[in-house]
Amino acid sequence: MIPETKRTAVAQALQEAFGVSGYEDLRHITTGLSSALIFRIVVRGRPCLLRIVTREDEPGDPTHYFACMKVAADAGIGPRIWYASAETRISITDFIEAQPFPLQEARIKMPALIRQLHSLPPFPARINYLAFVNGLVKKFQHKQLLPEGMTSELFRLYAKLADVYPHTPQDQVASHNDLKPENFLFDGDRVWMVDWEGAFLNDRYVDLGVVANFVVRNNEEEGAYLSIYFGEEAREYQRARFFLMRQVLHMAYFTLLMLLVSAAGTPIDPDTAVPDFSVFHDRIWSGEISLAGNDARLQYAWVHMEQLSRNLRSNRFNEALEIVSRAHVTN
Repeated sequence: MIPETKRTAVAQALQEAFGVSGYEDLRHITTGLSSALIFRIVVRGRPCLLRIVTREDEPGDPTHYFACMKVAADAGIGPRIWYASAETRISITDFIEAQPFPLQEARIKMPALIRQLHSLPPFPARINYLAFVNGLVKKFQHKQLLPEGMTSELFRLYAKLADVYPHTPQDQVASHNDLKPENFLFDGDRVWMVDWEGAFLNDRYVDLGVVANFVVRNNEEEGAYLSIYFGEEAREYQRARFFLMRQVLHMAYFTLLMLLVSAAGTPIDPDTAVPDFSVFHDRIWSGEISLAGNDARLQYAWVHMEQLSRNLRSNRFNEALEIVSRAHVTN
């Protein structure tokens, strides 16, 4: 299962990390969307995760990824690293045996873990996230993937958000940016963050919003979630920023996934029945739904579009715009 071209490098990695050139067991892990080859290996009785980056071009260079992974591991929020070489594009870390993660426990542990992540030394900056999402919107509009009548009001309201949402240096923190359930593992006691390919300096509300899609269902849960993160009851401004960033994320998932499935040739039916937002996320959380397939990705795009449409037409959207706009005019 290990490519012929990588076998010597893997043997050398094992020798350097463990003093042996072989392993007792090897199992290919196929979950997740990364193009890397990922294996569970057992070396000297220890389960480890072997990751082989197969891309040989510049975007596949794991130097940045490995650096962020090391910072997380040193802070105790990522698994121990036994070996990492940007030259061979191979890493070996502890393998975390994931256990079911009850939602009520996740609502407590995840904001605390995100707070710990965001307190780390800043990661390198790579992109302006809001500009990235605005670029997705423009690509989507150019492709005309849906009838204009379905999206014109959506994009008009979103433009109001994009005009108001601030880029504040104090809110730019070390961020994971892809905290879907497969990228944080609960071992029955602790939670570990894994897969740092998308990590960079970003708005703190991105990580908070991604996880909230799975664990926050109402205003009471939102208040408790943010209070754990901030260490005190969230202020009106913080809750407004959080709400607005969740809409940015809905737009990002909607447009990106639509563009991906369109590029793959999957037909997009405007009359598709849209699953319930919370139910769909519960099914992802439980592992019942994988987003590896284009049909599931398309469903997920519709789920985010429907939620975004509902939220942009709500009173809270207008209130959040006013709160954030007023705070930055005052400052």
